[in-house]
Amino acid sequence: MMNTALQRLHNQIEHLAIQAQQFDNAKWFAKNRYIQSQPSLFDRTVFTTKSLQLIDYVNEIKSVVEHLPPAEKRHVYAFALRKVTTQIEAILKVLKSTSVWAKENKISYPKKKKVYRSAVKKIVQSSHDLYQELSQNHEFERRLVEMIELRKVQLNNATSAQSSALNQEILTLHGRLGRCRKAISATEEKIQFAEKQQNR
Repeated sequence: MMNTALQRLHNQIEHLAIQAQQFDNAKWFAKNRYIQSQPSLFDRTVFTTKSLQLIDYVNEIKSVVEHLPPAEKRHVYAFALRKVTTQIEAILKVLKSTSVWAKENKISYPKKKKVYRSAVKKIVQSSHDLYQELSQNHEFERRLVEMIELRKVQLNNATSAQSSALNQEILTLHGRLGRCRKAISATEEKIQFAEKQQNR
């Protein structure tokens, strides 16, 4: 799952590289004195690259994606992907702002922006959501087992009226425990499937 989403992002960046190269070849900034006087097209907080060629910035994005930290390092991984999103959107903004170029090439930039965001979001979610879900289910299972054991202890010292109520609670808790364990099995199957997809 994660590998598929990452591959989709790679494909979209490759497409962006083609658009950037076409943009550069058209020399849209050649007659703009203000831009020509600048050391780079973007703020240094967005890109470290200094160039007046869009393709150079796309190449920086490629480098960031190729050197992403391991998905297990969730916060660093998510931060790197958010940076990629910001960089892609910055390039799309330049392409979109040149209305003549955009009109000639008939590109729907808002739609493309959503596609990039969606691809990044899927990678982040698929990399850790399932493990988080599994952890929550295991914690829920642990609490249910504790509650059942507590009711059993209470049952030893209960009156007949209390015993009836406690037995009903124990039955209810066992039902919830059964559903919880089914959810754990389902999540584990999802993780196995996701890892198989990732290793393809």
